[in-house]
Amino acid sequence: MARSEEDDIRAVIQLYIDGAREGNVEKVKQAFHPQARMSGYLQGTLLIAGPEPFYEAVTNAPAPVKSGEPYKSEIVRLDVAGPVASATLEEGPYLGMQFTTFFHLIRVEGRWQIVSKTFMHR
Repeated sequence: MARSEEDDIRAVIQLYIDGAREGNVEKVKQAFHPQARMSGYLQGTLLIAGPEPFYEAVTNAPAPVKSGEPYKSEIVRLDVAGPVASATLEEGPYLGMQFTTFFHLIRVEGRWQIVSKTFMHR
């Protein structure tokens, strides 16, 4: 059975989830387009930038897998319109907080990548 667009998008988001849960920044980076943008409050600091501050946080924060934090995630919405998609992820606890994360993705040369991430604490 051939993979669907939704399956491919879910696989990219799963890379993000696995990388965040494991503290594996290389996995996280695979999910993002090199020019991706992020916005939200990261450890009390407003982030409106590229993904580098987030990569640093993943690298330096205690990974939920190692710290025993019961991190869970669920894609609660996924919309696809040709070569663009959006997804909403409920996740946490991560750094002791619950998040709603909104992703926008694009398909470039057959590969889906996250181009924006907006997150908020719940």
